[in-house]
Amino acid sequence: MTRIAANLSMLFTDAPFLDRFDRAGAAGFQAVEFLFPYDHPIETVKAALDRNSLSLTLINAPAGDWAGGERGFAARPAKRAEFEASVAKAVDYAAGLGCPRIHVMSGIVADEPDPAACEAVWIDNMRLAADMAGRAGLDLSIEPLNTRDVPGYFLAHQDPTLALIAALDRRNVLLQFDVYHTQIMDGDIIRRIERMKGAYGHVQIAGVPDRHEPDSGELAYPEIFAAFDRVGFDGWLGCEYNPRAGTEEGLGWAAPWLDARP
Repeated sequence: MTRIAANLSMLFTDAPFLDRFDRAGAAGFQAVEFLFPYDHPIETVKAALDRNSLSLTLINAPAGDWAGGERGFAARPAKRAEFEASVAKAVDYAAGLGCPRIHVMSGIVADEPDPAACEAVWIDNMRLAADMAGRAGLDLSIEPLNTRDVPGYFLAHQDPTLALIAALDRRNVLLQFDVYHTQIMDGDIIRRIERMKGAYGHVQIAGVPDRHEPDSGELAYPEIFAAFDRVGFDGWLGCEYNPRAGTEEGLGWAAPWLDARP
């Protein structure tokens, strides 16, 4: 059954972060995800979740200087200390917030001189992260990103990403299936959903090519939702898109899956 979660890093952004939980609850969402909660104490974020009866499905580990272009550390040999500290912080937050999984970003490696060293350090770092998360009962989520939006990112295609995940040999590491990124880089969405059943633990959605609501563009999302249902995916679909106008004004597509609350 399709279940959608509001990405509070991209939806309701006309409001301060902590107010977005109230807006999501009022709109009928039962779950949320977001990138970086680390400017706020765990207790404050937990209170915002609880007062709106919201589940938290995903957070990102700290990824460095986001405004300066950093997108994580896992594949960057000179950033091993920062990587371990970022995962430790994310594990603390995820455990405290009742969030089952952490997206650990791999990093931009365009300027790294040795691709083999990047792959080797990625494997070592992700095994370390998986073990740290596993001790807290958490999963890791690994996501390839399209090269149009994030040039130079270490992971860009699904099949090589799956091969690297297999090389980790850690049961708590799963693919993050972002339909938007996958369509841009690989296509063949519905067959991938079917072929890769069991390999992904979290899904994110957006229209292609403009990353707006999933009711326009080149993808037939009703068919995509049906495919996830057919393969028995019981996780959440994170709404990680940029609204064309206001968030609430663009939620008509989501009406069948929003909870009408008093």
